[in-house]
Amino acid sequence: MELMDANLCQVIQMDLDHERMSYLLYQMLCGIKHLHNAGIIHRDLKPSNIVVKSDCTLKILDFGLARTAGTGFMMTPYVVTRYYRAPEVILGMGYQANVDIWSVGCIMAELIRGNVMFPGTDHIDQWNKIIEQLGTPSQLFMLRLQPTVRNYVENRPKHLGFNFEKLFPDVLFPPDSTEHDGLRASMARELLGKMLVIDPERRISVDDALNHPYINVWFDHDEVNAPAPGPYDHSVDETEHSVEEWKRLIYNEVMEYENRDRQRAMQNHAAADGATRNDKSAERMGSNSPNPSHPR
Repeated sequence: MELMDANLCQVIQMDLDHERMSYLLYQMLCGIKHLHNAGIIHRDLKPSNIVVKSDCTLKILDFGLARTAGTGFMMTPYVVTRYYRAPEVILGMGYQANVDIWSVGCIMAELIRGNVMFPGTDHIDQWNKIIEQLGTPSQLFMLRLQPTVRNYVENRPKHLGFNFEKLFPDVLFPPDSTEHDGLRASMARELLGKMLVIDPERRISVDDALNHPYINVWFDHDEVNAPAPGPYDHSVDETEHSVEEWKRLIYNEVMEYENRDRQRAMQNHAAADGATRNDKSAERMGSNSPNPSHPR
């Protein structure tokens, strides 16, 4: 992968206009859509795992916690860095691909605020930070919790939460865009309000987020709907190899990369030689042509 200029931890400290913020989010969502299409949930999206170049090109890194997706997939609640951990993860519920959307919402909130949205000190405090700001979830949500978890959550102090105009007042945003009607504070707040939803069944999907007015100004069908990579073969992670087999596999991988790199260099060299020969031919033809200012 090419060298990038910064990660989002550094970008968060900058004053971003709506165009840059929206474009960064668009690329994040495109990347997540491609992962989900391949049956992969990232599970550890956070600013330090997202890198950016000076032209706002963005890449998602660190797939150490990524796993194949499954309906109601049960996973450990310690898979996502705490601040970006979705409620269904904290509460030990089964979770699906839109667990990554919650993390994107937390990152977007941090881009706007300049600091972490839910800075919990442990998983209990993390839950408290969420409901203090977003409000205690509905009884329908509570009924989907395991009995012991539900008993704990229902006995916590009840919170009404705050509306998003109070959580994200206009003063936190850059001036509204004069070029794109969707790039304004009200649209950014609306998108946040759809991402930061405690109940995953009501949380926005990646497809709907890509079509939201704050994002779809950049919508490119070829980018968003590029052919999905082949489904990830998780048997690779489960296969046991001896030390000698690992050495052979790594050696073969390195040699394959070097051969590809060598072929690419030879092709570039051949193309450069061809261009040089064409230039020299053109120069010779020019020197043999009669000078129109000195007719024979």
